[in-house]
Amino acid sequence: MSEKRKPGEASEFSAAEIGALAHLYRGEVYRSTIWRTRLDTTTNWSVVTLGVALSITYSSPEASPLPLLLVGILILLFLALEARRYRYFSVWRARSRWLEKHFFVPMLRDGDLHTEENWATILAADYDHPTYHVTYLASVARRVRGNYLWILLIQTAAYVGKLIVHPTAVPDLETFIRRADVGPLLPGELVLGIGALYILSWVALAVWINRVDDRRILERGGTATMG
Repeated sequence: MSEKRKPGEASEFSAAEIGALAHLYRGEVYRSTIWRTRLDTTTNWSVVTLGVALSITYSSPEASPLPLLLVGILILLFLALEARRYRYFSVWRARSRWLEKHFFVPMLRDGDLHTEENWATILAADYDHPTYHVTYLASVARRVRGNYLWILLIQTAAYVGKLIVHPTAVPDLETFIRRADVGPLLPGELVLGIGALYILSWVALAVWINRVDDRRILERGGTATMG
């Protein structure tokens, strides 16, 4: 029986350990691929529902722009689901990337399996006590930055365009605001104000996560961390 390696000891893996790590990596890549597919599914749902709302709203000059407002609720629901799925996806992606960086890259480049101290210990701890690698707010922000900001911008542009061109070209600002009225209880000023806050909030969220991720990369500075 071979002598047991100590955690962090810079010695070569045995053939059995290398085989086990290869199977582990394949499993993590498979799981990240499955969850990536689930992310694409909710994004597709958002695109399809927005397309349906566009078709209804622009079907005739007299058609109401209200479907473009209501579809926003569905898009937010899909975003919430996708952000939750992204938190799971980030776990499998981080683990497979960790193995690539600290196991396969040194082996392919230098023929060395131990270029960074305690990398295997950190991976083992992540398996022993699994946790999310990103917060729910960060996952929402990343999905907005990656996909949903563009979907929401298209929704907003389509809504404003509908108010401008249908049923006839808008002659002045007052008419534009009045077309945004939703029944007797929601005046156009309120609807447009909420809409502006709605889209600016998502833009701000995308800018925020971009700065957070950039700062996080600088702070890490090559240190051994998961996620």
